[in-house]
Amino acid sequence: MRFSLTLSFVFSVLTLLAANDDSLNILFIGNSFTHMNAMPKIFEKLCKDKNKPVHVQMNTQAGASFQVHSTREDMFAAIRSRKWDFVILQGYSREFAMPYDKIDVESLPYLTKIVDSINLYSPCANKLFYLTWGYKFGYKEMTSIDSYDKMAEAIIKGYRYISSCYDFPIVPVGIVWKNVRTKHPEINLYVEDDAHPNKYGSYLAACTFYTAIFRESVEGAITSTIDAQTAEILQKEASDYVLSNLHDLNLDRNYFDILPERTNTGKYKLTLKAEFSNAAKYFWDLGNGVKKEGKELVYFYKKQGKYKVQLTVKDDCGIRNFSKVIKYESPKKPTKYSNSSPKRATNTKRKN
Repeated sequence: MRFSLTLSFVFSVLTLLAANDDSLNILFIGNSFTHMNAMPKIFEKLCKDKNKPVHVQMNTQAGASFQVHSTREDMFAAIRSRKWDFVILQGYSREFAMPYDKIDVESLPYLTKIVDSINLYSPCANKLFYLTWGYKFGYKEMTSIDSYDKMAEAIIKGYRYISSCYDFPIVPVGIVWKNVRTKHPEINLYVEDDAHPNKYGSYLAACTFYTAIFRESVEGAITSTIDAQTAEILQKEASDYVLSNLHDLNLDRNYFDILPERTNTGKYKLTLKAEFSNAAKYFWDLGNGVKKEGKELVYFYKKQGKYKVQLTVKDDCGIRNFSKVIKYESPKKPTKYSNSSPKRATNTKRKN
């Protein structure tokens, strides 16, 4: 069963910021798997260290499914509180480990209500599903998920199912979690209840969100949340998996790139690319009086300098503007060295 929503979906994964704002507005909706260890704050710290301006807010309730979320007025107030660029949606930890027919009845109608509200108040918001992980030893009360492997695979299948129903991208925290368990068993990601994340698990989640949202590696970010050696491992695992599976996760659409370079022959080359599923037109202002239209362009500036490149996208949610300042500099002049030989120190013998 697949739900057809009344409002169109726009789920851009942007590498740059909207021109009329200085930060990305990101809302996390979920439960304790989101708010344990203040995971969105860890994500915010990663963004700050990587020079990505963000406004991050979370609205959570422990143990809440999408059915529970759909009754929470404070959650709908958070949705209405500002124009969001990204809204992350996380259900109950076992909600999508269930059979598809149960998901159809017990989750999708309530999730649809939430998505409709997001579309109404932030029609250009990017909706992302937060794929969670299996309990350390599974859920013993159900034979279908009574081990970690069974539960992890069921959750992955469940989130892929709802991703296909709504055509929303997935942030694969649970898949990266599974990879870390396999490749780095010395790193424990759970607290004592063997279900919730400890500080390492929450850090892994934050790294996965960074890579998924910005489509770039989180490696090299420095925080005080966990020790540096473990942080490097978790950053690499999150970055490697997400960036290698953008298409499979639906994260490879609705983005744009503005790539300046100085060619080997000294030309000032600019490569432009935009891909928005529902876009009708793409307009580029190259910052030097030249304007172009198209999805993919290559342009050569006549001289070095600083240029503000702007993209205007017209699609189902209206008109959006994005910009980036680029700079071309002359190659550095080679350092001049003296041809004279260095003076040798005089070796003076002491007289006895």
